[in-house]
Amino acid sequence: MTTLPVLSVYCLLIVLASLVGGKLPNIVKLDHKRMQILISFVGGLMLGIGLFHMLPHAVAQLGASQIDRVVVSTMLGIVVIFFLLRMFHFHHHDLEQLPSSEVCDHEDHHHEHAPDRHGQSLANNMSWMGVFVGLSLHTLIDGFALGASIQADSLHGSTAFFLGIGTFVAILLHKPLDALSITSLMRASNWSGRSQFLVNGTFALMCPIGAFLFVSGAPLLAGQESVIVGTMLAFAAGVFICISLSDLLPEMEFHSHHRIPLSIALLLGLALAWGIRYLEPAHAHAPQSSEAQAPMEIPVLN
Repeated sequence: MTTLPVLSVYCLLIVLASLVGGKLPNIVKLDHKRMQILISFVGGLMLGIGLFHMLPHAVAQLGASQIDRVVVSTMLGIVVIFFLLRMFHFHHHDLEQLPSSEVCDHEDHHHEHAPDRHGQSLANNMSWMGVFVGLSLHTLIDGFALGASIQADSLHGSTAFFLGIGTFVAILLHKPLDALSITSLMRASNWSGRSQFLVNGTFALMCPIGAFLFVSGAPLLAGQESVIVGTMLAFAAGVFICISLSDLLPEMEFHSHHRIPLSIALLLGLALAWGIRYLEPAHAHAPQSSEAQAPMEIPVLN
């Protein structure tokens, strides 16, 4: 198998996961507790993939002498996704909190938000549109990350079946939550099932578009492929870390009544991310260094 067939299989599964995520409330009963446990698990998984996989792979691609590039690229990923979250507010994880009557009921506080009826329809439409735009940009970046991970593993001689497996699993489990955010808000705005499917289908294609753009574009810059892949991996690590720490895991702060199961879910996500390391070649996390690779010259005494 080559890179493109593996990427094609991954993208097909991600598209299916997104489409299923949009219909998730019709398939399985997602109450508040189950949703929060799922979010905690995915948050732990994304944090682990960013730290255990993407950052070491970035260093391995760029070399130990390019740590500054890794740090700057990671920080850029954090800042970019932070401002996307700030601008579009595109993660709505609680199905019970809809724009028409937002209710926040936690152990320590309870309050309601009731939008003006005259502006309610427009507010709802703008809400799902903002979510769609924000999540589309986010999932396009996920596609770049997937393409970079596959390229990195391919360059390190990993078996085809396990190319970019960590990034793929994190995206696969995260996309249904994103799709659910879009369709839930559209449903609250009384959009038809057909419209929801079309919008969710468009969203589902963004990750494959990003992945194929990266995989097809990176090799065009001869001699710079390792630099491009490493930089993108560091950027994607920042994205995953920011999504996990600023968007997903803070949910746990407001759910002290479910502290134990949420904490266990977080640890399970981290454990899965760590376990995936054993599916990768041992040298995939080893920094490339021209000095380390050069054979040592032993002087000969006459």
